Amino acid sequence: MKYFVIGDEDTVLGFSLVGVFGMQATNAEQARQAWNKALEDRANGIIIITDVVANMIRPTVDQYLFSESFPLVVEIPSSRGEESHTDLRTLVNQAIGVSL
Repeated sequence: MKYFVIGDEDTVLGFSLVGVFGMQATNAEQARQAWNKALEDRANGIIIITDVVANMIRPTVDQYLFSESFPLVVEIPSSRGEESHTDLRTLVNQAIGVSL
């Protein structure tokens, strides 16, 4: 099982340091493309998405959040969000259990 991250540039870069592939999204179209790319590979068991990007495609994300569908979706605070108080190292550690 693999992870896939969708978020801002800093988040995607941070997760790539521990071997998690992902795509950057700065608008709804890019978010949809990244989401579809994540779903293409059946080995992606967990999609990690920042709250800012998730809000861009909220109905789609909620379909997976509130169902027993596969893959599992983990929503994390954006590193550039208004309420971001957690550093990127802590987010990676909490999401996948790897310390940088």
